[in-house]
Amino acid sequence: MQEVIKKLLQKNDTKIVFCVLDGVGGLPQNGKTELETANTPNMDALAQSGACGQHLPVAYGITPGSGAAHLGLFGYDPLEYEIGRGVLEALGLGLHLTPNDLAIRGNFATVKYEGDTPIVTDRRAGRIPTEENIRIVSKITEQIKEIDGVKVNMTSGMEHRSAIIFTFPEPIVEGGDAIYDTDPQAEGKSPIRPTGDNPQAQKVADVVAKFIDKVSEIIRDEEAANYLLMRGFAVHPNLASYSEAYGLNAACIATYPMYRGVAKLVGMEVLEVEDYSIKAEIDTLKRDFDKHDFFYFHVKKTDSYGEDGNFDAKVGVIEEFDSFVPDILELEPDVIVVTGDHSTPASMKAHSWHPVPILINAKNVRAVGAQGFGEADCLKGELGTFRAVDLMTLVLAHADRLQKYGA
Repeated sequence: MQEVIKKLLQKNDTKIVFCVLDGVGGLPQNGKTELETANTPNMDALAQSGACGQHLPVAYGITPGSGAAHLGLFGYDPLEYEIGRGVLEALGLGLHLTPNDLAIRGNFATVKYEGDTPIVTDRRAGRIPTEENIRIVSKITEQIKEIDGVKVNMTSGMEHRSAIIFTFPEPIVEGGDAIYDTDPQAEGKSPIRPTGDNPQAQKVADVVAKFIDKVSEIIRDEEAANYLLMRGFAVHPNLASYSEAYGLNAACIATYPMYRGVAKLVGMEVLEVEDYSIKAEIDTLKRDFDKHDFFYFHVKKTDSYGEDGNFDAKVGVIEEFDSFVPDILELEPDVIVVTGDHSTPASMKAHSWHPVPILINAKNVRAVGAQGFGEADCLKGELGTFRAVDLMTLVLAHADRLQKYGA
């Protein structure tokens, strides 16, 4: 589809603000979802005068990871481009990757030991403070510089997250990153030993396993973060940039490394934000609004509270974002999009396969069907249900950036 879009692109000076409330979709509790429970007069008004619908991050019934879900939103089919989360985390932390590098997302976790067998009791180590993360990573890096001639670079992320890069003497062969995650995805289970999907990947996995064993010895006596789970083994892929694919001078406003990483992967300029608040992100949008024509604006805590099962806190973040919508509208963007990358119902404490609400507000919309911004209203909206990979085509069309197709 990107090749078709390239032929239809036309330049203009329209501005697009693309807001992603991470994991915004939910399931009803007491008859309403988190989004429907929230008091959102500003988004409701946008929905009433805009076009609403729901998107499928990957396909019917498939629960997406955040990386795959964002690729879909950005118009890169996640069924075609399978990109490991390690690359996104590393890029988001400002790390550089070469063909010799394997990037991995690390999650500190809490385990209890039954004999020598670790059992996961908290996959996120209580979301330890970032300062604590930095201390523990420093403790690890002081003692581990390389494994079997493979250089190791571990960098702290936010809360329980980190990025680990293994630099091999030679470029990693195709398929050498096909290693299964060690995260069991549930408490009460043992971490999974690194296993490769082929002989080349198994050689890499053996190095990873030695690293995990050494880390386990170093942090075993930590109160919360006493184990390291590893996810998203990957090498750096090559994707067309937003400028090449969509003719857009795109910028990213996000505070968490993974999302900054996926934006950098598709060629967006990652803007600096003063702190982790939505207000700081809004200030960044205002500061740089004249410098770009597309802004990816990411809000993380909707997803975090969904994963924690905290329905009320997720509602609170949605309401907080809504209070800043007038600040966005004061900038007079030509197109404003509000959606999520996936659903994270608080009742499930996890990502889910449920369709994600979306609204597009621009001058050329029919504005029929929606009385507010919520799952039930979006189900009746004019956009219907569509795959997320088709969203950028709709956004470009509403920004008058696509010419007629065919004779």
